[in-house]
Amino acid sequence: MTNIVVLDGYELNADLHWELLSKLGNCTFYNRTPDDNNEILNRIGNADAIIIHKTPINKFILNSSPNLKYIGIMGTGYDVVDIDSAKKSGVVVSNVPTYASDAVAQFTFSLLLEVTSQVGLHNQLIHDNKWSEALDFTFWSKPLFELKGKTMGLIGYGNIAQKVAKIAHAFSMKVVFYNHNPIPFTENWLKQVSLDELLEASDVISLHVIQTPDTINLINKNTISKMKSSVIVLNTARGKLINEQDITDALNNGHVFALATDVVSKEPITKDSPLLTAKNCFITPHIAWAPLETRERLLQITINNLKLYLKGTATNIIP
Repeated sequence: MTNIVVLDGYELNADLHWELLSKLGNCTFYNRTPDDNNEILNRIGNADAIIIHKTPINKFILNSSPNLKYIGIMGTGYDVVDIDSAKKSGVVVSNVPTYASDAVAQFTFSLLLEVTSQVGLHNQLIHDNKWSEALDFTFWSKPLFELKGKTMGLIGYGNIAQKVAKIAHAFSMKVVFYNHNPIPFTENWLKQVSLDELLEASDVISLHVIQTPDTINLINKNTISKMKSSVIVLNTARGKLINEQDITDALNNGHVFALATDVVSKEPITKDSPLLTAKNCFITPHIAWAPLETRERLLQITINNLKLYLKGTATNIIP
């Protein structure tokens, strides 16, 4: 019987059920596991397979877990696992690459519309009686913007970015994208450009690349200097793609109009994060992936990944 340990299933445990996973072996469930090598090793024990979301699995843990043969990541990003060490240890690592594409694309526009339409602010003002006290039938506390005709620049052009592009086109925006490897496309309303061209032309810049040594601090003083001062920057990818001090300085100095981000460099956000002092900065707590339907899909694919691995037909393997 396969021994399976779920090291941090708290995002799913509250309102979803793991019965199908329990049919695959002897299961042990933890809501959260501290970022401590000894505690992680203690919980892994003699497990053949582990399921993780954000619990880091490094070289030391892999070398100290001789029974471990499989790691299932409940998510798309796999930077929490030392992939090279896993390969050397003969450990198969799988992820769930496209489960949240629609939800994240939807949330990307939720962030953008919050910046341009200020729904949350005006709702709060009304509940604070500002409308009932107004002299006219309408009022607005901050400038409101129309998206039609503005340029959406997508950095990265994977599944999520492609969906964002279609939504932007539906809003009558111009759409350009940069991908580190040029890719073919058929849409006549879409244009592939260099990174510098995108930075200079875009009214909205949305990040859709994975975190690698090459993409950490992709948005920094240098790249910001090439942007319009009216630009809106969106991030539903990874927090470390943005140098947070650099963009805070740009927001406070008027060199960037707004940042709307669902991710930060250290999560949960720290009380001394520079973003908390930035003007026109909108932050949500990494929830773009979190609709119920999306998490149900995540759970189903995570379990199916392990099921297929045990059958010898592994899928979604990190190369």
